[in-house]
Amino acid sequence: MRYVPVESVGVSVTGIVVGLALAAACSAGEAPLELAATIPMPGVKGRIDHLAVDAKGRRLFVAALGNDTVEVLDIAANRRLKSLAGFGEPQGLAYLPQANQLYVANGTGNRVDVLDATSFAVVKRIEGLGDADNLRYDAAAGSLIVGYGKGALGMLSAKTGERAGDIPLAGHPESFQLETHGTRVFVNVPTAQHVAVVDRVKRQVVATWSVPMAWANFPMAIDEADARVFVGARIPAMVLVYDSASGKVVARLPIGGDTDDVFFDAARKRVYVVCGEGRVDVFRQETPDQYVSEGSQQTAPRARTGLFVPEQERLYVVAPAQGSSPARVLVYRVK
Repeated sequence: MRYVPVESVGVSVTGIVVGLALAAACSAGEAPLELAATIPMPGVKGRIDHLAVDAKGRRLFVAALGNDTVEVLDIAANRRLKSLAGFGEPQGLAYLPQANQLYVANGTGNRVDVLDATSFAVVKRIEGLGDADNLRYDAAAGSLIVGYGKGALGMLSAKTGERAGDIPLAGHPESFQLETHGTRVFVNVPTAQHVAVVDRVKRQVVATWSVPMAWANFPMAIDEADARVFVGARIPAMVLVYDSASGKVVARLPIGGDTDDVFFDAARKRVYVVCGEGRVDVFRQETPDQYVSEGSQQTAPRARTGLFVPEQERLYVVAPAQGSSPARVLVYRVK
C-alpha cells in the first residue's frame, strides 16, 4: 500500500468543520466504538500495513512493513506471541484456516511467502511478484489473489501454491474486494484514477468506473447485499459510494485525512473509515444511498490501517511507534 502523506495535500477549512461536526455528533450520544484493550508491540518501528485474523485460534497477524516483520498477537490475552523476521516490506496478509497457513505479500521481496501457521516455517515462496501488495482468498475457486507489479492481479492455487495466471490492469492495484455471490472483483487503480471491475472467471476487466473529482483511491469495502461499493479517496478526503450495478456514485461522505482502510458492518449497517490523521469515522447506512455520521473515534497519529472482525464485534486499529509510545494495536468494541 503506497503512502500519500496527509500533510502533502493540506487541511481544508471544510475538513476542519467536518471533523468538529463528527466530534460533536460522537459526544451527543453513545459512541459507536469503545476502546477495550491495547496490545503493545515494543521494538516495532516504521510503517505498519495490513492485518489478518485467525478467528478460531484468537490470533491477529500484523504486517509491520517498516520493521520487515510479521507480528503475531494473542487477542484473547491481549499480548504479543511472536515477532517473525525475514520479510521484505510485508504489505498484505491472508490466513487460510482450512490449511492453517499464513500468506505474506512482500513488497520489496517481490514474492508471496506461505507459512505454516503453527511452526511459522516457510512452506513455499512464490517469486516474481514485484511489489506484492493486497491478498484476498477466493473460496469458490480455491485460490489466492494478489495485487502486484505495475498492474496485475495474480492468481495463486491455495492447494499447491503455484501461480495460476494473471489478470492485467491499467496500473498497480490497491485494495480490492470480491463478490461472494458473483464473479466480480472490484479493484482500486489509483494511478489510472478508476475502479476496475474484473470478471475473475473470464479473467478480464469488464468495466471501469471513474473516480470523479477525487484522487488517491486506496481503501475499499463492499456491501454485497445492497449492491454498494465504498471507495476511500485521500484527495480530497472522502468515501465515494458506488452502485455496483450501474457503476454510478450515489453518495460522498467527508472523512478524516489519509485513510487506508474502510470496512462495512453488515449487522449494524455501518461504515468504519480508518484515517491516518488519528481517528475512525463512523457512518450509519439509512438506505443504500443515504448515510448519517455517528461520530468519530480518536485513535493515534498515523494509525491508518486496521481490521474489522464481525464475529468478534471488534475493530482493530494499528498505531505505529511515535516518540515514547510503542507500536500497538488498539482494540475497539463495536456497540
